Amino acid sequence: MRIVFTTYLPKEGFAGLEEHELVIPHAPYFSTEELQERIADADILVSTFDYAVPAEILARGARLRLVANFGVGFNNIDVAYCKAHGILVTNTPHTVTEPTAEHCFALMHTLAHRTAELDRKLRQKDPSIVFGVMNNLGVSLYGKQLGIIGMGRIGTALARRALACGMKVAYHNRHKNVIHFSNGDERICEGSPKGEQIIYMSLDELLATSDYVSLNLPYTPEVHHLINRETLKKMKPTAFLINTARGAHVDEAALAEALRTGVIAGAALDVYEHEPHISEELLGLDNVVLSPHVGTGTIDGRLDMCHEVETNILHLIAGEHNLMNLV
Repeated sequence: MRIVFTTYLPKEGFAGLEEHELVIPHAPYFSTEELQERIADADILVSTFDYAVPAEILARGARLRLVANFGVGFNNIDVAYCKAHGILVTNTPHTVTEPTAEHCFALMHTLAHRTAELDRKLRQKDPSIVFGVMNNLGVSLYGKQLGIIGMGRIGTALARRALACGMKVAYHNRHKNVIHFSNGDERICEGSPKGEQIIYMSLDELLATSDYVSLNLPYTPEVHHLINRETLKKMKPTAFLINTARGAHVDEAALAEALRTGVIAGAALDVYEHEPHISEELLGLDNVVLSPHVGTGTIDGRLDMCHEVETNILHLIAGEHNLMNLV
């Protein structure tokens, strides 16, 4: 099998494929022209979430049987073209769960306690930073409500962390769902015997009552700019928005205006509407925490994702019809 990668990934993550031909770029990425040349005789393409694979590239792969995407999303791939031409598409939904939930919770904590802002100002010797009992105050997580929009694997992992910190959790999906926890609990909109609260809410109610709102849903055209001027106005002026899902969920111009004018108190973003471009207005605000799409960015997480991609490929090679993680 000839397996072509769009992006440099560590070869040690694919030890189970050593008998096959792996075509991996030495630089971070193959250029579009390089990929179009190499895909011509590829059986499998390993793409990454930040590399667009449109129909014009896929059309060059006459032997292509599988696009194994490195990431939970797949909006970088022309899935319609793949389905029309019998090309299977897989993703890596399992291994991204815990790293993304960790990063989401870290962003929320950093935002609440103003850690990034204060660190930056201390390094810049900003005269506004004065040590003192009532200076430089943030807000707590304990006792506050976290509203999760999209209670899938990552949303559930985030809820687990929030409950451990004494937060209340509300969630919104298109439908109420069973929430699975690592201790075996399965609950729908009920508090546990220990008093932990997980409550299903309409979107409007969740926005109006939550102290922290986290976006953890997949991207589809139906949720483009889910967070916009109108939905931002439904949030508390003391509330914080966290987005580790997809940048296009948020109208960034509306968010920047809301942050500047006090419609909401702050935001933490790992993904951006026009990534990798970040608006200058967001960059100039103290009440926003920014990271460069590193929700899954731990060495452990990256290797785990490699192994999940490898497993998807091995299932195809073995001729198994029940392929893991089919899109």
